[in-house]
Amino acid sequence: MRLAFWLYEGTALHGISRVTNSMKNVHTVYHAPQGDDYITATYTMLERTPEFPALSISVVRGQDLARGVSRLPNTLEQVDEHYHPEIIVVAPSCSTALLQEDLAQLSRHSGVDPEKIIVHDVNPFRVQEHESAEGLFTKLVERYSLEQGMTEQPSVNLLGFTSLGFHLRSDLTSLRRILKTLGVEVNVVAPWGAGLEDLHNLPAAWLNVVPYHEMGRGAAHVLREKYGMPSVQGTPLGVQPTLAWIGELIEKLNVIAAEKGKPAIEMPPLTEFSLDGLSAPSGVPWFARTADMESFSGKRAFVFGDATHTVGMVRFLKDELGMQIIGAGTYLEQHADWIRQELDGYLPEPLMVTDQFQEISKKIEDEMPELVCGTQMERHSCRKLDVPCMVISTPTHIENHLIGYYPVLGFEGADVLADRVYTSCKLGLEKHLIDFFGDAGLEYGEEGPAEGSNGREAAIKGEEDIPSGSDGSGGGMPWTDDAEKMLRKVPFFVRKKVRKNTENFARESGETTITAEVFKKAKEALGG
Repeated sequence: MRLAFWLYEGTALHGISRVTNSMKNVHTVYHAPQGDDYITATYTMLERTPEFPALSISVVRGQDLARGVSRLPNTLEQVDEHYHPEIIVVAPSCSTALLQEDLAQLSRHSGVDPEKIIVHDVNPFRVQEHESAEGLFTKLVERYSLEQGMTEQPSVNLLGFTSLGFHLRSDLTSLRRILKTLGVEVNVVAPWGAGLEDLHNLPAAWLNVVPYHEMGRGAAHVLREKYGMPSVQGTPLGVQPTLAWIGELIEKLNVIAAEKGKPAIEMPPLTEFSLDGLSAPSGVPWFARTADMESFSGKRAFVFGDATHTVGMVRFLKDELGMQIIGAGTYLEQHADWIRQELDGYLPEPLMVTDQFQEISKKIEDEMPELVCGTQMERHSCRKLDVPCMVISTPTHIENHLIGYYPVLGFEGADVLADRVYTSCKLGLEKHLIDFFGDAGLEYGEEGPAEGSNGREAAIKGEEDIPSGSDGSGGGMPWTDDAEKMLRKVPFFVRKKVRKNTENFARESGETTITAEVFKKAKEALGG
């Protein structure tokens, strides 16, 4: 664990909360100093649900430590009495983990039924958000699932959906629609919306569906080892991966159907997966062949994020939109080998594995790709570089937790992603038009903005128009006014790249100042 003002992964407590906040009648008790319930603010700000997090603090105070007493047993009693949860999850914060207290022993002194309490005592200095969440969910499934007969009709469990997930509810809706079209019932969704009875009933499904690599695989492994349940662990991100996912799902369900003497599931016409029941389920294959998207075939993209969405987006951009992948990376070191295996042949250089956002920012600045698919951090880095960026992975911002329906999985998710790629690369249409055509013929003259305009021209021109000359504003080569005027006619989203390439050309040519003539020569030489 390290201290920084930006981190890709949250703490172990954050991972625990993502699981417990997802579930019904589950209460979390943090053994921590006052104030470590920050997850409450995060959850209520981003999740867009009416529920308030079921979370309490067993406050650790210095005077209690001096007396050798703990508030944990009393806190558990109060939680049980006031909230009546089915499950209470107990966990230490980073600071209280240093005390090395036996939380299980302290919990037993509370008088609360031990079957209701589960202690998730991970080392918060070694275990972070994703590993902590996966570990807790696996422990819950192992402890509370009960052996029972399978449902009569084909059914599946959807595992790995958690609060604060990337487009969680929309993805869940998208997969439910596909399953309904196939005639497959959803037995349990977990941990999202699951309670104790749902955990009991997990083994009743025919198989488990685990669309996310980071979350749910441990639970699926437990269910396979204890009850022999098969699983489908692919990610239906993109049209072709969705078709492959459906094919694998049907194949595995039909094996069980044959054993039970049930009719086989057949692949329905693709029109049945569409929203109107008449057209193709996704417009991506058609859209990728349009004149607008044909121009994307030469565009260069860089992808960075968690394991699931990094792999999915690289394949989607390369296989379905025809873009050039110049590199990819992840902040999840524990999943790096899997990503390398899945993207074998897709990357021109080794996978970047780092949790230092500065390294990714430098990579983007050095390469200046036409599109970056990353996290909210890459979005910030790209903003100052005028590089188009779309967020495809946690950590995210509120704009990725919308009330509306915006899936990234399934056929409908492919359409959303294609639209996002297109609009991101055409980012800022109003600004783009102003750069090309001026402010509807209302540009100011050479004398500058009229008195009282409050610098309106500066606002229109934007920060990207500031010269990078020797006046200290940018640290590059000096540009004449005529050259700067020509540069402003270049679309803003590639202007920084054009400036950089022009200066490189000038240095190689022995020039010391960028004039209009030098700019023209650079444009011709670079194929502009």
